[in-house]
Amino acid sequence: MTRACGLGLLLALLLPVVGASIPGTVVRLNKAVLSYVSEIGKAPLQRALQVTVPHFLDQRGEVLQPTRVQILNVQVTHLHLNFIDGFGVRLLAAANFTFKVFRVPEPLELMLPVVLLADARVDQGSIGTPVVSISSCLSLFSNAIVLHGNHSVTSALLIRVQQHIKAVLRNKLCLGISNLVQGLNVHLGTLIGLNPVGPESQIRYFMISAPNVTKDYISLDINAVLFLLGKPIILSVNATPFTLPEHVGTNSSMATVGLSQDLFDSALLLMQKAGALNMDITGQLKSDDNPLNTSMLGQLIPEVARQFPNPMPMVLKVRLGTTPVVTLHTNNATLWLQPFVEVLAAASNSAFQSLFSLNVGVNLSLQLSVSKAKLQGTTSVLGEVQLTVASSNVGFIDTDQLRELVGTVFEKPLLDHLNALLGMGVVLPNVVNLHYVTPEVFVLEGYVVVSSGLLYQR
Repeated sequence: MTRACGLGLLLALLLPVVGASIPGTVVRLNKAVLSYVSEIGKAPLQRALQVTVPHFLDQRGEVLQPTRVQILNVQVTHLHLNFIDGFGVRLLAAANFTFKVFRVPEPLELMLPVVLLADARVDQGSIGTPVVSISSCLSLFSNAIVLHGNHSVTSALLIRVQQHIKAVLRNKLCLGISNLVQGLNVHLGTLIGLNPVGPESQIRYFMISAPNVTKDYISLDINAVLFLLGKPIILSVNATPFTLPEHVGTNSSMATVGLSQDLFDSALLLMQKAGALNMDITGQLKSDDNPLNTSMLGQLIPEVARQFPNPMPMVLKVRLGTTPVVTLHTNNATLWLQPFVEVLAAASNSAFQSLFSLNVGVNLSLQLSVSKAKLQGTTSVLGEVQLTVASSNVGFIDTDQLRELVGTVFEKPLLDHLNALLGMGVVLPNVVNLHYVTPEVFVLEGYVVVSSGLLYQR
């Protein structure tokens, strides 16, 4: 039974949530990323092309003598990548191979220039990750240049050596590129890894369709699933399909990430369901600058002064029964909270007595930023906090008189608590060892765009 439950949980985490309303994101990799990959990709490509060459049968008189051939060095002098509309990526590379033929009495060193052409299809894998595969590959060889040993080599021998080397490389070089791409696929598979959001919550991304490839970019439609205690967070209303408009963000960026309104709604619903937004605000009786005690409140509400002739500490129990609402307009993000606040005071028997409760409305300005592949937020209060009395055990309460006290004892702890939560951040779509660099965040009508450079670090 335990194994069956474990398998069920594993499937829930690994498979897309069928029929669920799941928020969408779009990751768009622009031309600039190809230039970056062309630079950092030279060294891995050189290693992939460092193949083994079998012995060459050197005819000496009437005897065929096996002669060792070794690649001394591979230098990729040029690597260029470009998008193929509706297909994937084309690779064009130029490399110089230095060979040593261990002939007796004098070894022979050759340099063989090679041009490599390969087309790679980018598709969607069965588990929701990008998958790259080589669909065609071609090696074009120039004539070898003798670097050392030309005094003992004949033109006939040079032709035979080149034929042997080219026959080997024609297959092995494309196989090396294919193996390099397979390693890339393993790396891309980390896109769907679970990333923590809080102590009991995670987020996982997965592709929902084949990539859209144009001559300018490759676009990945990605859904985000937020989990609380292993169960997916589902919006009560159907999420609208999210599409990222053309020409948003920074033109020169490597990556453009579009985050839908539904993703923010899901994250806030997760925080509300987890109780992360609930808090208790306490007052210390002996603190000189803390007005959260019955003596201060008694100056505003006479019944409190009558019931508590001696100063007693108070507690504000802040509970969020309704999900916060985020509103995204161009260059403006706001967050609306409606907490229920119960005000209690310590009685003489050390128990807490409920004085009154409030329905509170707080409008917050939301500033977004990205750090270490996480979207983070900070808030500040906009306008006045709205107060209405929900219940009272101390008679009539004038909310206008309470407003200044609430601003003192409620707003700052609320902002500190909320900003600590939002500062933890939500992981953006990423793969292992790939980092966002100098990201910029743009708030637009109904969605958010992150434009960023990328940096790969092992």
